[in-house]
Amino acid sequence: MSVIVLTGGSAGIGKAAATLLMQKGHTVYSLSRRGGSDEADSASGGKVINIKADVTKPDTLEAAVSEVMKGSGRIDALVCNAGNGIAGAVEDTSLEEVRYQFETNFFGMVNTVKACLPVMRAQKGGRIVALSSVAAIVPIPFQAFYSASKSAVLMYIQALGMELAPWGIECGCVLPGDTKTDFTSSRKYTAESQSADSAYAAQMKVSVGKMEKDEQNGMSPDVIAKAIASQIESRHVSPILIPGFQYKFICFLMKVVPARLRLYIVRKIYS
Repeated sequence: MSVIVLTGGSAGIGKAAATLLMQKGHTVYSLSRRGGSDEADSASGGKVINIKADVTKPDTLEAAVSEVMKGSGRIDALVCNAGNGIAGAVEDTSLEEVRYQFETNFFGMVNTVKACLPVMRAQKGGRIVALSSVAAIVPIPFQAFYSASKSAVLMYIQALGMELAPWGIECGCVLPGDTKTDFTSSRKYTAESQSADSAYAAQMKVSVGKMEKDEQNGMSPDVIAKAIASQIESRHVSPILIPGFQYKFICFLMKVVPARLRLYIVRKIYS
């Protein structure tokens, strides 16, 4: 069974993935800022070992990797799941708030990969799976920087996979669509978007309200957990894995429908 490092494992998709992988007999080192109680599955022999770490602080990741190596001596797979969301019009978003969005979603992934790569290269093998989003392909109004950060994840992982092929390390993404987790309640809003002076306030509230309704009626995090497990257990990692037929179809349409028309459609959906 595999030794897996997973970030953002304290709730939502990360928690569901850690539990499923444990039940499949894997040893999962779940990294999060909250930490948590360790778990074990007597039937499969799998376990979840919680380690406090912050993906925006490389020193905590290096310490976590050292703990993994002391405990298991290898890292077979890395799941980069930690992420957050910020909503607001582009004009209402400060550079500090943009950096906040990218710090976890993109640079946090980069930090985690850099901490684990020396181990994987020395092993001459491993798998890296990152959580991107359908929003990486379908631009979302009033969550432009979330979409941009997830698009950056998607491009980074594909480029990384080409670079790491000589060491037998495979890389891929999972692109969830609307998923029912506490991500909705945890979403932050830009300071300016909450101002009565914002030219976008009314439109943003309608748009984000529709998104949140879709999220709370979305897929179970267990569906995404199964996709993550598939990336780890399949013969090869899929560069892009989109759970759910409807989201596969939406992403297909985004490739074949002319840009002007598809952007018009998305705008109408969220207006």
